This record gives sequence, C-alpha cells and structure tokens, in this order.
Amino acid sequence: MSETQVPNRFSIFHHGLAKGPAYEAWREGICRGFCRLDVGPTDDNHIDCHNEFTLLHTVAIATPRGGSARFARTRALLNDGCDDLVLIFATRGTVQVTQAGKAIELQRGQMCLTEMNIVGTADLTRSGSFTTTRFPRRLLLQIAPSAETQLARVLGREPALGAMIERYSALCTELAGDLDAPGQQAAAHHLADLVGLVLGNSAETKELAARDGVAKARLDLMKADVLKNLDNCKLTIEAVAKANALSTRQAQRLFASEGTTFSEFVLDQRLLLARRLLLHEEGAGRKVSDIAYTVGFNDLSYFHRAFRRKFGVAPVEMQMELGRRH
Repeated sequence: MSETQVPNRFSIFHHGLAKGPAYEAWREGICRGFCRLDVGPTDDNHIDCHNEFTLLHTVAIATPRGGSARFARTRALLNDGCDDLVLIFATRGTVQVTQAGKAIELQRGQMCLTEMNIVGTADLTRSGSFTTTRFPRRLLLQIAPSAETQLARVLGREPALGAMIERYSALCTELAGDLDAPGQQAAAHHLADLVGLVLGNSAETKELAARDGVAKARLDLMKADVLKNLDNCKLTIEAVAKANALSTRQAQRLFASEGTTFSEFVLDQRLLLARRLLLHEEGAGRKVSDIAYTVGFNDLSYFHRAFRRKFGVAPVEMQMELGRRH
C-alpha cells in the first residue's frame, strides 16, 4: 500500500504475511516503482515495514522503519542495467548487509557503500535499521574519483562526519516538498559532497572540504538548529557551532559567506515567526507579549522596535488588522 504526499516524497508500507495481493502489490511497487529491489521477510514469513522515499533530483533517499524486511538486488534484476552507488547508513542497532556474498556488519553510525550492479541484500530487523541514499555512479565519481576503492567495507571512522551526513539527509527528506527543482538539485549535490568526504582519498577530501557544497550543507544544518530553538532566548552561536562540530570562528565565517551574521539571522527568523503567529487566526486572542516571549525575545521594548523597523507597523497594529479582516 502507498501514501502519496508530494511528487518527490511518498511512502509505501506492508504489515502482514509475505503473500497475497497486498504483499505482491507492495513488492511490485518497491521492486519496479522506485527501488529496483526485490523485497521479502527477514523473520517468519512476516513483513513489517513502512518505507519513506525522497527524490532529490537524481539522488534517492529511502528510510525503512519496522521489524522485518530484506531488500535484495537479485541476479534477475541486474538486467535493468542500473549501476548506481548506494550508501547504507546504520541508524539503530546492528545491520546486516551483503555484497556478492560478502557479509558486512554495521553498527549504529557506521556506513557502507554498495553498488546496484552486484547481487546484494540489506536487512531491516527488530534489532537494526538503516537509511539508504542512492547516487548515480557518475555523480559520486566526479566528486570522489577513488570512491570505488571504498566499496563493500565498513565506513564511518569519524563520528562527527557521519552524524553530519545523517542529519543532512534527514533535513533533505524533511524539506523535500518545499524545494523547487534547482533547490532539489543543489541539496542533492551538497549531500553528495558530504558523502565524498567519507569516500575520497586524502587529497580528494582536502579539496572537497573547501568546496561550497560542504560549506552550504554545514550552514543549512546550523540554520535548522536555529529554527528548532527560536524559543530559547539564550541561543548562542557558540552552542550551535559546537553542536555541528565547528569552532565559533568557522560558524561565523559560514554565516558571513551569505552576507549576514548569526545574530542577524536569528533576529530575522524570530521576527518572521512572530509575524506568522500574529497573522494566524489564533493570534487574535494572544497577547503580543506572549508571542514575543514565545519566539525568544526577553526584552519587549526591543521586540517592538525591531518589529516596526522590519515590517513598518507595530505588532499590535498587525494583530488589529487581522481582527478587522475577520
């Protein structure tokens, strides 16, 4: 069964025995509709899997959840000619992966690179789950020409980098429906640049670390942290930088690269959120001071001055306008 949400993001799931029309429809959807994989159970002929898919330009992210599903690139499926490279990232417990008969065991936070033109499997179980990101081979090889030397081996010796890849992949999935075509393409390339840091040799990694794509991904993650913590009036660049394994100076430079500062970005986002709350139907019944504190201001006078300077009206005037419209 499937749930279509937005054109580039959807989910498909099956909970029950690995037989019957519902299972076959789900299996067909997984196999030919998107993943180019066969799928069966890992435990007692029972499937328990809810899979979310995100398509960003030419990059596909899959997030399976549940307790029993084996995703297999079978010999029969190799006839489709797909030679994409797939990064498998263990998100929980222990994950079993095979490539051409070679067993690979991944622990939480570890990764491995597999290829679609070779028989292989990845098991979703009660004791282990994962995400997959499928890249066109050409894309990854353009970024990290030595990537193929990293195939079918445990990766992830740098936890901070692995965490960054995991978080950026999740951010791409979360925002996929809001991105236009150029935005999707940019996000896909930024994610590929991050993965290239894991796959490249020392010279390639040094070059990649200086690329705009890596910097943009780091900045996107810091911005996401800010947006999730706007209500924290003590939010600081030091805390956000530390959470992203950066120095304060590095974080400052990333914001400066977009012609702004951390403080300016936080203020702008707080004011935009305050405006949304004031213009929401429920905002008509809230005190302006309550909204100001909700978005992280602890100085009401400063909030009023900043709001008027940005939007040309006082917060209460905007709230009154909403009341007149209703």
